[in-house]
Amino acid sequence: MSDNAAKRVIKKYPNRRLYDTIESKYVTLSDVRKLVLGDVPFCVIDKKSGDDITRSILLQIIVEQEDTSEPIFSTEVLQQMIGFYGGSSNKLAGDFLRNSVNLFYQQQKRLKAQVSSALDLAPLPNAFTEVAKRNLDLWQRMQDSFFKSGGLLDPGKERSE
Repeated sequence: MSDNAAKRVIKKYPNRRLYDTIESKYVTLSDVRKLVLGDVPFCVIDKKSGDDITRSILLQIIVEQEDTSEPIFSTEVLQQMIGFYGGSSNKLAGDFLRNSVNLFYQQQKRLKAQVSSALDLAPLPNAFTEVAKRNLDLWQRMQDSFFKSGGLLDPGKERSE
């Protein structure tokens, strides 16, 4: 890959360990996943051959996520995807999946930005505080009404707060 110079380089050694050349430390697939989630550009280079094996590492992360959390791909979807390989629709299917996932990703980013912006304008803790105050006032009025009707509270007397 010619644009690897602008990316963080992670080297994969023959012992299957991954080494982050920027952080100067060994990393795990979980650490690489964090780079993906943080939109940090990176590539993984096989130390022995010099090949770019980023796709292989990303597939390993997907397999790990599919095994340890709620899977995204059903068995049927995986079988259908396997069926695309080697056929005439291979490139078309790849383009479709790439465009669909990209569209979904962009929509998710836009939604997160909108929610974040809305929370900045009216912070959630303040909203909860207001709701709690209104609920407390309503509860006190209902309680006072109940005690007044039962003759347990003098109608002219206000409750002290």
